[in-house]
Amino acid sequence: MMPPFSYVLVLSAILFGLGVVCVAVRRNLIMILIGVEIIINAAGLAFVAGSLRWNMPDGQIFVLFLAAMAASEVSVGLAMIVYLHRRKKTVNIDHFDEMKG
Repeated sequence: MMPPFSYVLVLSAILFGLGVVCVAVRRNLIMILIGVEIIINAAGLAFVAGSLRWNMPDGQIFVLFLAAMAASEVSVGLAMIVYLHRRKKTVNIDHFDEMKG
């Protein structure tokens, strides 16, 4: 039994909002990456729900591409965090303001 479509969209919107709050409020690079992952997963949930609602595989196929993009984003993001941590000894984004005008 599948939950109603509106419930799944509400859950997706809540997850998206939590991800946006995590990106906007946190000053830690790792928490910002986690927030971006939550946003991507919320979009994937909405795509799968729409795909099941209209019996089309397009949303599920798009989620596979989202998963590949999220995996590459995590690998590049973590490599950047490791580099910045070695350079500045912190992951707090307030310490990375050398390019500010």
